[in-house]
Amino acid sequence: MEASKQRKIGALLSYVVILLNLAITLFYTPILTNSLGQAEYGLYSMVASIISTLTILDFGFASALVVYSNRYRAKNEIEKEHKLYGMFIVVYSIIGLIAGLIGFIIFLNVDNLFGATMTFNELVIAKKLMLILTFNLAITFPLSVFSSIVVAYEKFIFAKIVNIITVILQPIIMLILLSLGYKSIALAIVITILNILSLLFNALYCKFNIKTKITFGKIDFKLLLSIFAFSFWIFLNSIIDKVNWSIDNFLIGSLSGAAAVSIYAIASHINQVYVSFSTSISNVLLPKMTKMNEDGASDEEFTNVLIKTGRIQLIIVGLILTGFIVFGKEFIILWVGPEYKDAYYIGLALMIPMIVSLTQNSVVSIAQVKNKHQFMPIVLIFTSILNIIVSIPLIKMYSGFGAALGTALSLLIGNIIIKNIYYYKSLHLDILKFFKSIFNIVITLIVETIAFILIINIFNFKIVSWISLAIWILIYTIIYIILSKLYLTEYEKGLLKELKRKIKRRKL
Repeated sequence: MEASKQRKIGALLSYVVILLNLAITLFYTPILTNSLGQAEYGLYSMVASIISTLTILDFGFASALVVYSNRYRAKNEIEKEHKLYGMFIVVYSIIGLIAGLIGFIIFLNVDNLFGATMTFNELVIAKKLMLILTFNLAITFPLSVFSSIVVAYEKFIFAKIVNIITVILQPIIMLILLSLGYKSIALAIVITILNILSLLFNALYCKFNIKTKITFGKIDFKLLLSIFAFSFWIFLNSIIDKVNWSIDNFLIGSLSGAAAVSIYAIASHINQVYVSFSTSISNVLLPKMTKMNEDGASDEEFTNVLIKTGRIQLIIVGLILTGFIVFGKEFIILWVGPEYKDAYYIGLALMIPMIVSLTQNSVVSIAQVKNKHQFMPIVLIFTSILNIIVSIPLIKMYSGFGAALGTALSLLIGNIIIKNIYYYKSLHLDILKFFKSIFNIVITLIVETIAFILIINIFNFKIVSWISLAIWILIYTIIYIILSKLYLTEYEKGLLKELKRKIKRRKL
């Protein structure tokens, strides 16, 4: 199947994954929170967040592997491609060992880090979770090379199908185990096993379908240095991203306890779903951007890609954000209970400043293929430090909401103001043209949101059940789609017509 179809179907399957995640989350998360209890759910979320921070040890090599693999194939340097894969497996194996060592050191210091805010039993569970998730991460590093090869060859359909199977299996297995009395330890074990199996499936696909050849030999340190020079800035950006999104759980756990972490975790989970609806498109663009750059694409062509993808991303995430603003509080109360209602305000603080960067995340691929991604992480280092400095006193005053405010401030400064200046000055993207292209969408979103809030409050409509919530969301979505006709371009209308034709063919 040609690459363009792989990208389109891969993006569509990404939305299938997201919708499955959303449906499973609606059903599964309340059962999980009730079975584990607020404290243990918060405990698991905090440990998972801490261990996930160690993924920064990837050093940005995953993107580098995709870019360099495409470069070698474009130049028909097949032997270099094979050596590249061998070198990455060796490097990632070393990184996996380092990640395991760091995780073990954190395990040894759990009492010192959280002894002041957690009970003895909570500390015991935290230690066990730390060991299991550390093992998961250490194994993931060397096997993830095959996942990157699948992306480099633009085999998005296979990757998403494996993802879909994993998404479905995890809650099914856990529901069985929860009914038998197992808790967070079992959840960590299930996640680890399914993760390793999915990575092994990628490895088998590379061997038998892509027919990947891997050549081990002396490490080419000159090449490794070149890759590291490329990846270092991606690595820095990854650090900052992890600091901004993971440090909050650590700070809340240290300053407010596990229960406060659980409320923040619910808001963070909603935010992750919100983000994933945007990155489903941008995640399949890196190989295409590499080819465009190799073919000498102009700044105007890259700007047009940004505008096309950005408008579609805004239309999708705009529905989620405005819908959450209107119905989010009722949704959270129905979903996980009134004790989590503060997650609504935390969610708003996290989601609103993200809207700009979510419509522009294709710029990340543009910057990488142009090798002009060095400045962004430097700026965000400052804003991440600001996040920590501001969040500590805010957490003491407002608990989880204070952490969200600190993160929102860092996003405003880094992702919206400074980054857009950089896109314009260094990447030579026509950012003014981009914002003009989305202006009519933004105005429509604001008007629709305010109108619905006024209608619900003036007429005092009550949303007290899933049925009433579903009816209101359906009405809101229908009106959203109708109003979208005011701003859709011919290109976007063409995409809708193509999607309708495919759905009709499937039905026939």
